[in-house]
Amino acid sequence: MALQRRPMRPPRVVEEPYRINGRILARQVRVVGENVEQGVYDIQQALALAQAQNLDLVEISPNAVPPVCRIVDYSKFKYEQKKKQKEIKAKAQKVVIKEIRFGPNTDDHDFEFKLKHAINFLKEGSKVKAYVQFVGRSIVFKERGVELLQRFAKGLEEFGKVEAEPKLEGKRMSMFLAPKVVQVKK
Repeated sequence: MALQRRPMRPPRVVEEPYRINGRILARQVRVVGENVEQGVYDIQQALALAQAQNLDLVEISPNAVPPVCRIVDYSKFKYEQKKKQKEIKAKAQKVVIKEIRFGPNTDDHDFEFKLKHAINFLKEGSKVKAYVQFVGRSIVFKERGVELLQRFAKGLEEFGKVEAEPKLEGKRMSMFLAPKVVQVKK
């Protein structure tokens, strides 16, 4: 009995995000870049300008009329684009959600303790997900869960705002709070 082999997959081709040199489809392009007179050129003229400087013609805005191309070293251009993307990603704020769990019969002392933690979380800039977990037959006390979460929201009024009202999902009633944005006076 001979073993059957699966056919080999063709190698994965990484598609370039920008069209360069001969891959540019437009007949006329607007050329920008250093050491180049900016203007609208036929594609052949633009390619000749790029080749004269030993650089590439890169289509940076294909939807413009005519498309905008830059005369630049393509590998250096790609490197700079990746660097910009990393900077944007690093500056983006990551949303942290902290969870606080209650039971429908949570005592006042536990409530105050959890309220203090929630205040600290909101001051740090994290969102807070407060939920009441109903276990067994405690689901019949839904009103207690709503009261508890509303009291919790009232206790956090000056530090955060309610993003999502209390909502029952299965045996869990949850509510989201987001930190209030403190505006700096100029």
